Amino acid sequence: MFWYEDDIRRVEEIKAAAHEEPKIIFYGSSSIRLWKNLQQDFAGFKPLNLGFGGSTMASCIWFFNRVMKGMNPTSVFIYAGDNDLGDGRHPEEVFIFFKQMVNEVRKRFGDIPTFYISIKPSIKRFNIIEQIKFTNKIIEEEIRNSNDPNLYYVNIFDRMLDQNRYPRRDLFEAEGLHINEKGYQMWKEIIMQTVSDHNIKLL
Repeated sequence: MFWYEDDIRRVEEIKAAAHEEPKIIFYGSSSIRLWKNLQQDFAGFKPLNLGFGGSTMASCIWFFNRVMKGMNPTSVFIYAGDNDLGDGRHPEEVFIFFKQMVNEVRKRFGDIPTFYISIKPSIKRFNIIEQIKFTNKIIEEEIRNSNDPNLYYVNIFDRMLDQNRYPRRDLFEAEGLHINEKGYQMWKEIIMQTVSDHNIKLL
């Protein structure tokens, strides 16, 4: 995991520079890290972006306690698993890592609202769209059937597809993997709708 060290140090610097105690934490891969307007999009909820580029669900678990040291959030949003599948891991492996991630959150922060943002469909990774769909399916089912009342699934997958069930080009950067500002605005809407649907207080 040494190749993440520079990004982890950057995350630690972001933590140290925070002007107020964060209340909602966004954690995961570059889809989180590149959310440039996250602070403005969730203004009022005291958010903090702790994403690090290229991270897998496995690496998010590996660095979890180090990254979260000193944090006391009221809720956590996680986006990971995309790069695991891109690296050739199987959906079942991502599923196991997901369960480990939830366990880490519970051990450190207790029963706070924890949101798993579904793996996005992307143009660049359309060749593994079936693996993405299956991973989302088994994680969503696990969340729905779990005995954890504060674990939630955020479905950004469906709305990112066009009428032909292909990733919407207007939501992506030119390279076809990372989403653009329009995509992030959609994510924000879906996240806030999920929060509202479950009558969750983020603060």
